[in-house]
Amino acid sequence: MKHDKPSPVTLLQVAKHAGVSRSTASLALRGGRYVSEETREKVFDSMRQLGYVYDRGAANLRSKSSSSVGLVFTDLDNPFYTALLIGINEKLNKHNLTPLLGTTFESCAIQERLISTMLEYRVGGIILFAVPDTPKELIDRIKQVGIPVVLINRNFPERSFDYIGIDDLTAGQIAAEHLIGKGHHRIGFIGGSSKLSSWRERKQGYENAYAKAGLHIDHSLIIEGAATRESGYELMEEVLDFQDPPTAVFCYNDIVAIGAMMKLKERGLIPGHDMAILGVDDIPEASIFTPKLTTVSSFPMLRGARAASLLYDRMEGLTTEPPQSIIIQPELIVRESCSYKGNKHP
Repeated sequence: MKHDKPSPVTLLQVAKHAGVSRSTASLALRGGRYVSEETREKVFDSMRQLGYVYDRGAANLRSKSSSSVGLVFTDLDNPFYTALLIGINEKLNKHNLTPLLGTTFESCAIQERLISTMLEYRVGGIILFAVPDTPKELIDRIKQVGIPVVLINRNFPERSFDYIGIDDLTAGQIAAEHLIGKGHHRIGFIGGSSKLSSWRERKQGYENAYAKAGLHIDHSLIIEGAATRESGYELMEEVLDFQDPPTAVFCYNDIVAIGAMMKLKERGLIPGHDMAILGVDDIPEASIFTPKLTTVSSFPMLRGARAASLLYDRMEGLTTEPPQSIIIQPELIVRESCSYKGNKHP
């Protein structure tokens, strides 16, 4: 015997059950500021009792707006991304916006699938930590849809969207200048990929500091690799096996620096005494690792908050200016991993 499928519960039925108008029920669901907490709770209680399921996609089509935001990150293993997310979520929560998070693992194919899905779900905007070599076709597709996008850390040459980053050239320069000021002439630069504009700019800053000091760079001490703890560990092993190893190493980011210090300690060497180590980002782990890591702060929480605020302004039409490029100035944080002074080899 065939049973008829029960009709879905409507918002009008929820409103009648809660003793409010349909428009009030709708406002309660969308987080409207003019609905009291008591009324909102009544509406949600009626939803639970009646089994009402809110069709967010249909609601977005009707209102031509969305309360969801797509977040596309490379991965979440690095605490840097966690700090970014904290800054982003604090602002999104303030504006009753819901994040939809996806990770690309630096894959263009995964990035395209994630963004395509988010566009299908009609997110109101996207905060994007772009994969290197992101195809122009994907950029054009996002532009065609017309939703706002804020890029973090990695910009596109076309300057198509709002961008928030740090002054990576200055970050590299103040890092190298600090090490040179400690008496180091042979300074390695390890981790990160030359595909990344941040790597290229940090390397340029490192080279500028050398030129300013009138010192010669040994380019064999510049070694690319993944921006991970494991990579820092492996790259430091390579560095230590050099016939003439550096006395200091500038790492692409903090997580690489922590991996490098782990290898030093495994070899019976003391970071900050036998070899100076310096990173970039100032992740929470930098201040609790032993020894505490000297680093260049990239203010990830601040950048996350600024990205979310700018995206919200775009979504609400509060700003119609051309795409902005907001550059945060980095700051040297001196701790223990660069305390050694001198220019001898470990």
